[in-house]
Formats: sequence, structure tokens, C-alpha cells
Amino acid sequence: MAPLLEELSAMDSDISNSKVKGDTSKMRNLQPGKGVTQGLGLNSFSDDELYDIHLATLEVLEKAGLFIETDEALDLFDGCGAEVDRATKIVKIPPYLVEDAIRSAPSKILLAGRDPSHDKLLEVGRVHFTNFSEGIEVVDPYTAERRTPVKADLANAAKVVDYLDDIDVCEKAVGSSDVPEAVLPLHNAEAMLSNTTKHCCVGPGSGFLLKKLVAMAGVIVGGINKLKERPILSFTTCPVSPLTLINECCEIIMEAARTGSVVNILSMAMAGGTSPVTLAGTIVTHNAEVLGGITLNQLVRKGAPVIYGSSTTAMDLKIAAASVGTPECAVISGAVARLARYYALPSYVAGG
Repeated sequence: MAPLLEELSAMDSDISNSKVKGDTSKMRNLQPGKGVTQGLGLNSFSDDELYDIHLATLEVLEKAGLFIETDEALDLFDGCGAEVDRATKIVKIPPYLVEDAIRSAPSKILLAGRDPSHDKLLEVGRVHFTNFSEGIEVVDPYTAERRTPVKADLANAAKVVDYLDDIDVCEKAVGSSDVPEAVLPLHNAEAMLSNTTKHCCVGPGSGFLLKKLVAMAGVIVGGINKLKERPILSFTTCPVSPLTLINECCEIIMEAARTGSVVNILSMAMAGGTSPVTLAGTIVTHNAEVLGGITLNQLVRKGAPVIYGSSTTAMDLKIAAASVGTPECAVISGAVARLARYYALPSYVAGG
């Protein structure tokens, strides 16, 4: 068996290091946690436990429901069999709608770079890395002064990400505070796309601005049709915990589906703050918010690319702030990544 394992290891190394243009193997990173004979993994739950979480989530969505702020989203749910209360804007989603959305969402997503050598393929079990968003202060590299970031700082951060081999995707490291707020996402995207050849991910702010960003990316790659083949830009939106999809979130989810854009639906629930203090309760709340968003996305267009996202953690009860870099954050991130894998969905989780 030893020679066979050595041969498999050599093949895996060749695949990981391949830089041949058109060879999709270069898009696939390593697979920690997958059932192979080498590597290291941690499974937070058994399949039976995951099924229990799934059933609890379906019960929350069917019995408690989500607050859906946008009338168009209410119409979509109403026309597909959900129970919609127009006065309270509470939508109770039947299990079959949720499970149909999970099945129709793709299990494999391409995050293309402006340079094809930076293309990354998201699929169950593969792990890629990105910088995190979003720093609210920077230390000026010339004066050592702590200050509010400006557009030039974001451009410089994108250059650093472009240089670092171990970062696969460029996320908005800081925001451009020196531009008009109404068009802030457009400036953020311009600063990133102009300074890295890796895939970029931004928060579009609204459905209207998402359309503008799609047009911008289309100009870069040579047309909207080419952008659909090689999506160099993807989007992030966050439900508001507990169990709320506000206007901007609904607009982004729906417009992403219409344009065929990748959208990361990312819950930021805080155990003990905006979700139950128990980690089990928080995971169910988180799951309900993300699956509710995915259901809306798939109601607009079945097969639209969507990422199961998490920046969920526990609240520091001493200072009433989100705790990151903590055991609780690590446990939750591992748990939701396992849930996404259970659903065969690409996932994004916050690091410690």
C-alpha cells in the first residue's frame, strides 16, 4: 500500500501546483476534513445530529418564520405556498420550499480572477483563504497615525493580497471613507479590481448598486455574457439577527439571482445578544437566516450560485461586543461549515 499512497500524494501535489492554462485542477485547494487516508479533519456533528439541527431549523422557519421587509420578496413567497402576513411582514416558509432551494442551489461555484491562474473553484470539502472585512481604522505606513481608512488604503490592501500566494480571494479589507456614501460600493470595487488580479468580493449596498457593479465587471471582462462565464466579482449580504431580511438584503439576494451573480448570504448572529445564548440555539437561528435567504434566492432563479456564509460568534457579555478569535467563534465556524457540507453547499466562515 505504501507505494500507492506515495503515488496518490505525488498526483495530489502535481494537481495543486498545476499552472497550465485551462487546467481546472489548479482551482482546487486541499481537502481537510474529507474522508481520505491522509490529512487532518474535525467533524463537529454526526449525520444524525445534523439532521436534528435541520429539522429544528425547518420548524423555526415554518412556525416562527422570518421578517421579510421587501414587498417583492413577500410576493414571491406568497406565490410559492408560504404563509405571508402582510401586516407584520412575517413569512412562514413550509419545509418543502426550503429543501427544494437547498437541492437547486449549485454545489460547485467558480470564483474567477482577472488572471485565470487565480481562478478558484468552490466545492464541498475544498478550503480556500481570503482576507477579512472590514477594518475601521488603519495605521498610516508613513506617520504611524491611527486614522479612518480612505480609498487609497483599500487599493494598497488589494495590492498586498495580490502579492500573497496563500490568499486566494480578495475581500474588501477597509472602506473608502473619502468618497460619497451613496456610491461607496462602486469606489470600493474600483479600488480592488484595479489593483489585484484575484477574484474580488464586495458588499454592494443595494440591488441598484449591484446592477451597476455587474455592469462595471462586465466592461472589464468584455461583456455581460463573458462575466457569466468568468465571474470576477461576487457579493456579500447579511441578514439581521434575529430572523430578519431587511430591504437591502432582499434586494441584493434577488438581484444577484437575476444577474447570475454569486452571492454570499452571511449571518452575523451573536450568541447571548441577537441569538440564543446557547451555541445550539444560535446555530439553529443562524441556519434559519441563511436558508431563508437561499430560499428567496432560488425562488427568483433556480440554480443561481449562492454561498452559505457565517460570521456568527458569541457576544462578550462584559463589553457587549462580538468576540472573535475565541473558542466559541471557532466552534461555531466549524459547526456551520459542517452544516454547509451536509447541504452540499459552498461555505464561507470567519476565522479566529
